[in-house]
Parts: sequence; C-alpha cells; structure tokens
Amino acid sequence: MQTANTVIMVRPTAFNANEETRESNAFQKDGADMSNVSSQALQAFDAYVAALRAADIDVQVFVDLPEQQTPDAVFPNNWLALLADGTLITFPMEALNRRRERRQDIIAQIQRDFVVHRCLDLSAHERAGQYLEGTGSLILDHQHKLAYACLSSRSSPEVGQAFTSLTGYRIIWFAARDRYQRAIYHTNVMLSIGQRFAIVCLQAVASPQDRQRLIAALTDSGKTIIDVTYRQMESFACNVLELCDTQGRPVYAMSTRAWQAFDGEQQRLIADYARLALGPVDIIEDLGGGGARCMLCEVFLQKRHAYC
Repeated sequence: MQTANTVIMVRPTAFNANEETRESNAFQKDGADMSNVSSQALQAFDAYVAALRAADIDVQVFVDLPEQQTPDAVFPNNWLALLADGTLITFPMEALNRRRERRQDIIAQIQRDFVVHRCLDLSAHERAGQYLEGTGSLILDHQHKLAYACLSSRSSPEVGQAFTSLTGYRIIWFAARDRYQRAIYHTNVMLSIGQRFAIVCLQAVASPQDRQRLIAALTDSGKTIIDVTYRQMESFACNVLELCDTQGRPVYAMSTRAWQAFDGEQQRLIADYARLALGPVDIIEDLGGGGARCMLCEVFLQKRHAYC
C-alpha cells in the first residue's frame, strides 16, 4: 500500500528558526515575521490538523517537550518511519538539537497502539558523521520497494546501504540543486510519490543521466509525472503527501501556499483525482524550511485493536 490513513504529528511548543540547520537548508527564509512565532506556529498546526481530520485522516498528536529545546520537533518524519511489515525505524540526524527529537515515550506509545515486529535504530551512524533523515531523505515507493534520494550532507549513501540491507528497498540516488546551485537538503522538497502521480522538480536535477534515470524509474513504476518549476518548488509544491481516508479514497495533504503554486492544469489533475487537506502553514515553511509533508509521519502499521 502506497498511502496511509493514519499520521503522527508533533504539536510545537518551542518552534523557531533552527540555527543549527540553516547552513544546509536554503528553504529557511531570512527576514520572516519573527513576532509571536510560537502562537503563529500553534495556530497553523491546529488548523492543519483540523483540515486533515475533516478529510477523514486519523491524526495522532503528540506534544513537543519544551525542556528538550527542539525547534524542529514539528517535523517527526525525519527521525521516524513506520512500515507496513511492522518495522519501526529511527534515523540518524545531522543537527545536534534535532537528535533530541527521538523520543522513547513516542516509540512506547506507538508500540502500545500498533503492531511492531521489529525496531531498527540507525542513529549510531551519527558517530561517523553519516546521516539519513527519514522520509525527508527517502521518498518511498512501497509497491515497488524503491526509494529515491538526492545527495546532501543529510543523506548519506553509507546509511542508505544499511537501510537497503535491512528493508530491501533499492535506493535510486541523484544530485539535485536549487536555482542557485545549492544542494537540496531533503528529497521531499523536490519530489513526492503517490499512487498515481510523481510531483517533481526536474529542473533541479542538472545531470542529464540522473534526470533520465529518475524519469525512467518513475514512468516504469506507472507514475504520471507532474513537473514543477523552481518557483513552484520554492513554494513547497513538491512537499505534499498523498494519504487515503477510511474508505480508501485519495487525499492530498499540502500547504495552502503549495496548492496556490500549481498552475490551473496541475490543480485540475490533482483535484479531479483526490480530496485536498490544506493547511496555511507559512510560518513553519518560512522559519523551519519544511512544509506540510514534513509535518506528517505516516503510520502503515496495523492497529492493535484490529486483533480484539
């Protein structure tokens, strides 16, 4: 199954621009509105949760621990992945303050609520300066056991090799850069894969060989490519996630800004296919450099009550 009905989110209590990630994350904007950041972030978060629940998505909300001082805790998909075979994976993170986002109490609650057959902890790679930041780094095609990853300081092929050995997902690596030739820090800001569509900024893949290999892999796996421009990517048009409601119907979760960035034909393709769950999360996008997809950790695990 490519899409999940359940997501985990972390309500921010200490959200702000993370100075430890700014060097590698060019999506963090300077000069964003810094007044009432915490209240703005909470308002944006709550509105997004409401939109997801209105679209019949099961949202499990945890609350950030302010004493941990984790300004990016709102992005749990970077440290945690929950696969349909019952695997729970924790990932190595580049920024020191982001490593504190890995919380045993969240893992323990997941194990109480869902069937977990094995836990894989890749965080030891941090000691070697090697990172792989969850489904920020890896875009997973579950049906074809494929993963897509762009090279950056936060996405290491060495950790990718370990991920492949443990899960069986083959990773397609490529280089991706923004309009200023800076490495794109996370794959999920330039590529999204759903049941039908692959939304991707092909402009960002400069190497003709990499681009053709990426296009071939996406089309061979049956995806219709929606190619976006740099401008659209910068508005988080690729940082979107296809989910499904309890009836199995498709839902696209994204920010209001991302939706407005699509042109009319792209909007028609998406809206004819899926319901929309839109969140006005501009403050999180501007200061955090991550968007609506980054805020969602998909849960493919089976719920325990299914066995009652």
